[in-house]
Amino acid sequence: MEESQSQLGVANYKKDTYIIVEGKQADCFYIIQQGNVRISKEANVGDEKDETLGPGDFFGVISTMSSHSHIETAQAITDVMLISVRQGQYMGLIQKKSQVAIKIILQFSKRLRFLNETLARLTLKNTADDGPFHLYDVAEYYLSQKQYTQAMYAYGRYVKHCPDGEKAAAAKEKFSKLATRLIQKEYTAHDVNRTYIKNTMLFAEGEPGDELFIIQKGSIKITKIVDNKEVLLAMLNPGDILGEMALLEGKPRAASAVAYEDCDVMAVNKANFELMIKNQPQIITRITTLLADRIWLIYKQLANTMIDNPMGRMYDALLIQLEKNRISLDASTSYTFAFGKPELFNMVGIPEKKGNSVLVEMLETKKIQIVDNKIHTVSTEEILKQSEYFRKMDRITKAQQESRAKNAPPA
Repeated sequence: MEESQSQLGVANYKKDTYIIVEGKQADCFYIIQQGNVRISKEANVGDEKDETLGPGDFFGVISTMSSHSHIETAQAITDVMLISVRQGQYMGLIQKKSQVAIKIILQFSKRLRFLNETLARLTLKNTADDGPFHLYDVAEYYLSQKQYTQAMYAYGRYVKHCPDGEKAAAAKEKFSKLATRLIQKEYTAHDVNRTYIKNTMLFAEGEPGDELFIIQKGSIKITKIVDNKEVLLAMLNPGDILGEMALLEGKPRAASAVAYEDCDVMAVNKANFELMIKNQPQIITRITTLLADRIWLIYKQLANTMIDNPMGRMYDALLIQLEKNRISLDASTSYTFAFGKPELFNMVGIPEKKGNSVLVEMLETKKIQIVDNKIHTVSTEEILKQSEYFRKMDRITKAQQESRAKNAPPA
């Protein structure tokens, strides 16, 4: 039961009560005042485990701030007293208690790094070193591709951050040769508003970072060099934020950012970040929302990889896209996805031959169709039902396998 207190709610739950349930729509997040809460997930990714939270901790923030369904279940393991915060109250909360925003964003950043690294291991199979010595390899790749602006930037950063590195002399020579015919404007920490022309780098993977960027105009591609190939990780547009993990955690850049077209950005360093929390809470709210949205999506993608049934993975991938785009999930809603068969197969990591045979079964239901080479459903509710069914069957199968393994006689 909740009651109003200083615009925020106070909620009391008895021991063993479920407070939030995975898959249900979020309407607020909670800060624990008294007692302990257990957080669990249907599918723990990587080396995740259930965790116990106590006073001062919070839960449900990711789903509430991203306006998506919960990705975790919270159960009271003692009687608890909680402060409930709705999305619209977040800005007022951080104006009064800026440390709450810092704690939430730092936790989000660490969580996002963990999920990104886990997803990279599963999808890219191999990842490069993320320290500054890797900058030379990045530069060499771009030089081999005749992308001289990016190569010059990476050589220059290698010289700056590894002045005594074994390749420092070679990097300095190559940088100097490129610099005689290329110009890239250098910015200082005092330059908040910046312009990057097409193909110039904002930062390179492996480079130490102390700024995040908010795109005001144009677009930026996020890339990573893996096995001497450039892998496109994301394309960011106005309103998007990049580079937050390096700023908040003080770790090397996990990927490179290259201007896909001429773009204007706002640069935020640690000093003006803390000022923003107090003076521009709308920007901090935007950062929190974007981070929450990214975490929600990556978690869903990782959970999808753990579904054994190929058809189950395909229905689940479609459901993720519906939820991501906030499409109503009811029987009367039809929807055409922005992609076709090849993209769907790639999303779930299924070879084309296997994917086609699974899709034939899905098409037989008449609820899934191919319209103008795009995936179309006549009922979004059907995708929800099928996804829930396959997840349930997947849990039952895995529970049976675990039971048989435990009861098997010793070899």
